[in-house]
Amino acid sequence: MALAPAGFREIVSGRARGIWPTLARGVLRLLEIPYAAAVNLRNWRYDTGRAAIHRAGVPVVSVGNLTLGGTGKTPMVEWLARWYAAHGIRVTIVSRGYGSQAGHANDESLELAQKLPGVPHVLDADRVRGVKCAIDRHATELVILDDGFQHRRLHRDLNIALVDALEPDGFGHVFPRGTLREPLSGWRRADAIVLTRADMVDEPRRKQIRALVTQYAPSAAWVEACYRPKFLLDRHGNEHPLGELQATSVAAFCGIGNPDSFWRALEDSGFRLLNRRAFPDHFAYAPADAEKLANWAGQTGAATLLCTCKDLVKIGPLWSSGLPLYALASQLELLSGGEGLESLLRRSSAAQGRA
Repeated sequence: MALAPAGFREIVSGRARGIWPTLARGVLRLLEIPYAAAVNLRNWRYDTGRAAIHRAGVPVVSVGNLTLGGTGKTPMVEWLARWYAAHGIRVTIVSRGYGSQAGHANDESLELAQKLPGVPHVLDADRVRGVKCAIDRHATELVILDDGFQHRRLHRDLNIALVDALEPDGFGHVFPRGTLREPLSGWRRADAIVLTRADMVDEPRRKQIRALVTQYAPSAAWVEACYRPKFLLDRHGNEHPLGELQATSVAAFCGIGNPDSFWRALEDSGFRLLNRRAFPDHFAYAPADAEKLANWAGQTGAATLLCTCKDLVKIGPLWSSGLPLYALASQLELLSGGEGLESLLRRSSAAQGRA
């Protein structure tokens, strides 16, 4: 039987107690051993030159992370694309297109297309081929590789690793015993480490996380950032001030890697949250799901239903209920280390004179 994301995190974090969770952790620890060995072998092949690394011909800036899901890569990609555009550099976003159907965009690309209408986005599981397409079709001067930290086949000129302040170390284990895609030693490949949701933990905790990261990446630039809620977005693309709904009772749902961060953002924004529901990351909503969510929210007594922008681009076209549906739109803000990051962006750019 498949384990829901929330249940999985309860087990691997150690929060779930008792005989069965303890046995489950033991089984997952055994499964972790071959998975981690395979990841280490793959990294060793690239580190030693036994596996080929391809150069794109234009600078490649990679955004990724060590943990599964939810560190906020999409807002970081958006911020980078806007920064380069402001400095006159043509960029194309290249991603694997995880969760997309053949010939269709996935949730991240739909969200980015809405926020960055002038920026091309190439989806290709073969990202070496995807970058070639970006150069040939879009005359791109720089590629932003979305979720590319583990994609070792492609040379990158700048490697940005995001670390979620709420779940920085993947509970100390590689999947499936924890949420790490690879051991923490992978941080050594990063040129910059961005601590996301830094505003959700106190300064001693931020220092503790930085000390952990520095053990593996002592020379990486350190940046602290947050995702600041800016406005509400309805399913027609119209913006509404946050205060418009803060006096009403709301229910919320999401299908993202770290649902707790969304609940926290809603509460910190002053919303009165009656109930919440989490779906698996990249969940593909069907018309029946939209109808069930509307009924569920109505039964809780909520006057409005809230979700993330990533969810709205998928469920918005299916929404037929009279219950108002909005997404909480947030933007990345750099709290510290911005100058160091921008220096790296200039250095990695093909058009340093303009940047």
